[in-house]
Amino acid sequence: MQTFIAVVDAGSFVKAADALDMSKAAVSRYVVDLESRLGVRLLHRTTRRLSLTDEGRVFYGRSKDLMAELQEAEDEVTARSDAASGLLRVNAPFTFGILHLAPLWGVFKAQHPKVTLEVILADRLVDLVEEGFDMAIRIATLESSTLVSKRLATTRMVLCASPRYLQQHGTPTHPAELAQHAVISYSHWSTKDEWHFDGPDGPVRVKTNPCIHTNSGDTCRAAALADQGVILQPGFLVGKDLSDGSLLELMPQYRSIEIGIYAVYPTRKHVSAKVRALIDFLALHFVKSETNW
Repeated sequence: MQTFIAVVDAGSFVKAADALDMSKAAVSRYVVDLESRLGVRLLHRTTRRLSLTDEGRVFYGRSKDLMAELQEAEDEVTARSDAASGLLRVNAPFTFGILHLAPLWGVFKAQHPKVTLEVILADRLVDLVEEGFDMAIRIATLESSTLVSKRLATTRMVLCASPRYLQQHGTPTHPAELAQHAVISYSHWSTKDEWHFDGPDGPVRVKTNPCIHTNSGDTCRAAALADQGVILQPGFLVGKDLSDGSLLELMPQYRSIEIGIYAVYPTRKHVSAKVRALIDFLALHFVKSETNW
């Protein structure tokens, strides 16, 4: 069943063999034996592609459910042990993963030598269950979901620009003035190019006119440091620049949103020891951290 699932997920026998570290012949034999035992064809095979038969579609869905239950049973047994062990797949945002998580993995491994880490950095919203992640770090305002979450810290969105840019273009004193400024926009914001603030007289929304759109916070920061315009980025990314004066905070009386830094994991009755160990480790680190999030 595991081999059959791998073939369907990979879309070919060759890719499934690579994923399972098996020979293509062995993978083919397992699927053929499975079809023989069931007395039905599970896959349509052509020289170019594979596709599920109606019976194969039903069996694939039930097999996935059974494998998930098996994994849950294994996690329950593992959770009874104090020793975290096994493969731990973690997803995290790219910049945050490099700046603030990369230095921690060695420390965690030293404390839990039986755990094998696989850390995947990506700014897109991954599907933990479909893509096989045990846990993810998310920096967001979490909406209702089937995932369990634990808040590790909070980061503040900071409006800032370089001193030279402000000398050349003036310093805005009200968010409405941002419409007349060069803005570097982060394309993953849920509000897109409309920026929200909470000021002395209540909420303020302004429609910006970006000169640069990017899906990378690092690119936003680099452009601001190169005197290209105004950015709205989290404190964990621009905190050092604000401290050394490379960037200056604008209109601090108009606060932008604060977003949580969360550990999220699939909803399960029993949390494995390896996931629990990493969550506890990160929670303790964030409490002790002196970083200006």
